Amino acid sequence: MTDKFTVSVLGTGIMGAAMARNLVKAGHTVRVWNRTRGKAEPLAADGALVTGTPAEAVRDADVVLTMLYDGPATLEVMREAAPALRAGAVWVQSTTAGLEGIADLAGFARDHGLVFYDAPVLGTREPAEAGALTVLAAGPNESRPVVRTVFDAVGSRTVWTGEDGGAGTATRLKLVANSWVLAVTNAAGEVLALSKVLGVDPQRFFEVIDGGPLDMGYLRAKTGLVLDGGLTPAAFAVRTAAKDARLIVEAGEGHGARLDVAAASAERFARAEAQGHGDEDMAAAYFASFPEEVRRGGDGK
Repeated sequence: MTDKFTVSVLGTGIMGAAMARNLVKAGHTVRVWNRTRGKAEPLAADGALVTGTPAEAVRDADVVLTMLYDGPATLEVMREAAPALRAGAVWVQSTTAGLEGIADLAGFARDHGLVFYDAPVLGTREPAEAGALTVLAAGPNESRPVVRTVFDAVGSRTVWTGEDGGAGTATRLKLVANSWVLAVTNAAGEVLALSKVLGVDPQRFFEVIDGGPLDMGYLRAKTGLVLDGGLTPAAFAVRTAAKDARLIVEAGEGHGARLDVAAASAERFARAEAQGHGDEDMAAAYFASFPEEVRRGGDGK
C-alpha cells in the first residue's frame, strides 16, 4: 500500500493552512479550499492545488480533512462537496464541533459511505506550523494505516480514544482539555487586570511564583502577549475560543454538570469579541475586564 495519498483540506484558517503545508511537505497531493479564497491562495506557493469549490477539492480524494469553524459550518461545506465525494473515502474531521455537532457529522458520513474519523487537535499556530500537534482520534482500525500518514504529517503524537468516530470520544476529550486551556487563559488575563487596577507591577507576581508549582510556561506566554502587544497574528483567536467555551458549557449542562468557570469564560470571550478583539489571540480576553473607555487606554502594564 502506498503511503502517499490525495488529501483535500477544507478550511485554511490558522490551523488548516498549517496542516495543509505539512501534508505537502510529507509528499501527499494536497487540494485546498476555503470560503474566502484569498486565505487559501498562499498555499499554491507551497505546492497545494487551490480549488474554487468544496466539490472540486474532494473529487477522487483518498482523504478529506475538515478544519472549519464549527459543526454546522462543516456540515454545510460537506453538503456542498457531497456530489463529488467518493464512497469509501476517509473523512478526518478535525473541527471542534461539540457533541451534538459530531453526531450530525457522523450521520452525514454514514449516509454518504465515508469512513469517519473524529480527530480534533490540541495545539495552536506554532505547533501546527511545526507539525507538532497532538491529534485526538477515534475511528475504525481498518483505515488507520491511511489516517496515520495524515496524522504523522500534522502532529507529533496521536492519542486514540476509540474505534467509533461517531461516539465522539475524541471530541469529549478535546472539550475537557479545552476547558482547562480557556480557564487558564482567562485567569492569566485577570491577573494582569487586577495588577493594573491595584497598581501592582505584574513582574512582582511572576517573581513570587517563579520556579514553584504555580508557575507555568503557558501563563507567561499568554500574559506576555498582552504586555508586549503581541496579540496578532493570533495563535488561537478570541472568536474561536468563545465558540469552544459555549460548546463546553453545553456539554456540561447536557450531562448534568454546572460549569461556572467555563460559563464565565464564555461570557468574557464574547465580551472581548464584542469590543472588537475577535480576530486577536484569545489572551485579548484580558480587555473584557474593563469598560470600553478604559480598554482604549490600557495595555496591561
